[in-house]
Amino acid sequence: MLSGKKAKTSAVRTLLGVGTRVQGDIEFTGGLHVDGYVKGNVRATRDAGSTLSISERGCVEGSVVVPHLLLNGTVQGDVRVTERVELGPKARLVGDVHYKLIGMAIGAEVNGHLTQDSGSAAGAKPEQPQIAPVSTVKIAGEK
Repeated sequence: MLSGKKAKTSAVRTLLGVGTRVQGDIEFTGGLHVDGYVKGNVRATRDAGSTLSISERGCVEGSVVVPHLLLNGTVQGDVRVTERVELGPKARLVGDVHYKLIGMAIGAEVNGHLTQDSGSAAGAKPEQPQIAPVSTVKIAGEK
């Protein structure tokens, strides 16, 4: 959607067309493309390559938990993406976003917190920030 690189994602197996309204949670594997409206949580199961794509006509009101998200429509709810999220120019997201990698086009809107998940192994020590040594700088004209 945003870059020339193609991510390894699953082919679309399920399509919710324009005019389709779903009330309730959705669990899927592979690829799910939403052109319609979902009022409920959307979650991918058992497939690290599962992809949720939401077109500019698509809308999800609920939380989203997926490895890959291609968003050019609307999500009203918190989002957790374990691999990569790409926000297109018409993306509208109202909620907090947890992600590993993110791409965002000009025009995309996020109304919530963006949090990068480091993906470090459980029990691993968090990386300590590097602190540069302090040096003395003389300013011209100073004694």
